[in-house]
Amino acid sequence: MGNTKAWIQAARLRTLPLSFSGIIVGTALARYQGQFNWPIFILALLTTVGFQVTSNFANDYGDGVKGTDNEDRIGPARALQSGSISRKALKQGILVSVIISMFLALALVYLAFGLDNLPYILVFMVLGVLSIWAAIKYTVGSNAYGYRGMGDLFVFLFFGLLGVLGSMFLYTKSLDWNALFPAVAIGLLCVAVLNLNNLRDIASDKKHGKITMVVKMGFEKGKRYHFFLILMALICFSLFIFIKGFGWKQSFFMLAFLPLLIHLKKVNQTTNPGNLDTELKKVALSTFLLSLLFLISVNIFL
Repeated sequence: MGNTKAWIQAARLRTLPLSFSGIIVGTALARYQGQFNWPIFILALLTTVGFQVTSNFANDYGDGVKGTDNEDRIGPARALQSGSISRKALKQGILVSVIISMFLALALVYLAFGLDNLPYILVFMVLGVLSIWAAIKYTVGSNAYGYRGMGDLFVFLFFGLLGVLGSMFLYTKSLDWNALFPAVAIGLLCVAVLNLNNLRDIASDKKHGKITMVVKMGFEKGKRYHFFLILMALICFSLFIFIKGFGWKQSFFMLAFLPLLIHLKKVNQTTNPGNLDTELKKVALSTFLLSLLFLISVNIFL
């Protein structure tokens, strides 16, 4: 199935901090309610790794088969594009990743709910199956939703709402409507990372029929959309702070928005899409930092 280095590159481990952000914020919200469990936290992170790696393998496969990954693409070469992993081997890798992910998901929900809460287990396993479906159908198949401008919606739902609220529910067995504000904020920031990727790849995507939101809107409107995503995330967290009555000490996690605001200045000044490649890491890591600081804030000032 190919060499180890090629598989590690295909797994795109650099995407993991962003995918962890929803789990960490959901855990922080549960901790705010006095609920926490280390085994659930660790298994939730491992399950997220499984889903994210599955998504990355499938994205590599789907874009590679469709020809979207080619010499026009900006950024690191993909496994199928470069030939470091064959089409057959990558399909096998996706299958193995799916099996591992579902095993981890089953272990997680059993640990969180036990057999006494079978309805919860069934609901979360259905959500797990939907997560796998969403990970694969983003680029794979003739009706891949990532090629029809729906990637933003699915990222918002799965990385934001499901990631945050679902992980909180694993601890608390309940939902708090106030938790919607951080969940929406994390979802918007994850969409911002995808949008930045689509801004960077607008020319290649348009050429090869990948109709993203940016391709639909155009580069300049895509930049304004990017501003909207990040500023709305800032507003959502600000509303959460206001509703909960956090003081300035409890709100120090908002400092993570400073690099994001500086980032917006760079986006505004950018006219060449290729120059946005280095900004991807900044937004992803700033979102991860925000989630960590939020968890720290809750633990210190609980």
